[in-house]
Amino acid sequence: MSLLPAAVERYLDKSAAKGPWALAGEDRADFVGAVVIPSLAEGDSLFATLQSLAANPPQLIAGFLVVIVVNHGEAASAEDQLQNSLDLARLADLAERSELCLAWVDAASPDLEIPAKQAGVGFVRKLGMDLALSRLNWTEDPLLVCLDADTLVEENYLQSIVTHFRQSTLGAAVLPYRHQPGVDAVQQAAIDRYELYLRSYVYGLRLAGSPYAFNTVGSAIACRASAYVRCGGMNCRKAGEDFYFLQKLAKTDGVDLLSGTTVFPEPRVSARVPFGTGRSMGRLLNGDAQAVLFYPATVFRVLADWLRIVAQHISGDAEILLAHAEKISPVLADYLEQAGWRTVWPRLQSNHQNIVRRSHAFHSWFDGFRTMRLIHMLCDTGLCRSESEDALKEYFAWDDRACPRTLAGMLEELRLIDGVRHPSSSQFIDCPKEC
Repeated sequence: MSLLPAAVERYLDKSAAKGPWALAGEDRADFVGAVVIPSLAEGDSLFATLQSLAANPPQLIAGFLVVIVVNHGEAASAEDQLQNSLDLARLADLAERSELCLAWVDAASPDLEIPAKQAGVGFVRKLGMDLALSRLNWTEDPLLVCLDADTLVEENYLQSIVTHFRQSTLGAAVLPYRHQPGVDAVQQAAIDRYELYLRSYVYGLRLAGSPYAFNTVGSAIACRASAYVRCGGMNCRKAGEDFYFLQKLAKTDGVDLLSGTTVFPEPRVSARVPFGTGRSMGRLLNGDAQAVLFYPATVFRVLADWLRIVAQHISGDAEILLAHAEKISPVLADYLEQAGWRTVWPRLQSNHQNIVRRSHAFHSWFDGFRTMRLIHMLCDTGLCRSESEDALKEYFAWDDRACPRTLAGMLEELRLIDGVRHPSSSQFIDCPKEC
């Protein structure tokens, strides 16, 4: 095992996931990166993901440790327990003949199951990423990559990630994503609507000039391992862990937009988390029109005006900025007062005399979460959300773009803006039993 930097040692001592878990399989400790995959009773989906990873160039595969965290909580069903047991056995068999450098965490066998309070995707991602830290080559600038067991990648996946971090000065990146095709027209319509909803929110943030205008999809995140440690690591949330993780990275080392490759999550129904793709897909397929509600462009215009005012009056006092906020929207002014603006802004000014640092401090305070709360507050007080994708016509007009006539057309346009590649005809294949 290579000598770890002092900062990594401190992180592992104070903040890493603690418990009886360890890595099995590959035992090298000289990797330039690790791809971490949570897996809860995934079966063939997991091995299809691994098969797609194995199509990457051999010289890159040799440099990346692939960590699969096979897990379930103490209250898991007998069916999930059995599938995890089968997957662990299958991983051990695959490791003997795969070109992938496979390691796995058994968080599913008796006495290794995850306690109920910890069980969830956040803790599982954290566990895998924390355990991978000691297997990286810290004389280089090693990377940590989040992937999911239902997500396929392209043959240039690893190369695109490596190339990006050689060129970018920021600590993290989000990858373009595109959901796999639905099994039928009904499922396709549902996933198209949900993906359009996700992208339209980010599009609104981008139009408003928010520094948090990036997609937060758990299977589409990569970061420098040093940035991971610096931001305090992954959180243990049962849902939304990707949103809060990227928010921390944005504040400490910055989040960039990676291009050149695309990941392909599965559009499946799931009740494992209280919100997100799986839960929304279930509601949409059950005919719940309220499952996806698009935000009016007006809320993002309020946000844009507020961010512009702060930039223009970065040396102004709290009352001046609050007066401008009142003119933009009384709801905005109320929100700022509730958030303690009169105390927060003088403190930021006192602590950050440098204008650039003050601006960064403001955006660290008025972060992605506070932005989202403002948008929801605006919607709750009159700017209603809409079931219809027609609400997005104002977005395209704001951006001086022609608005596509159909939901599918709108989605494709936003995918292009996000740098999403079209999948090849052979991208979505069934995983053979021997993969």
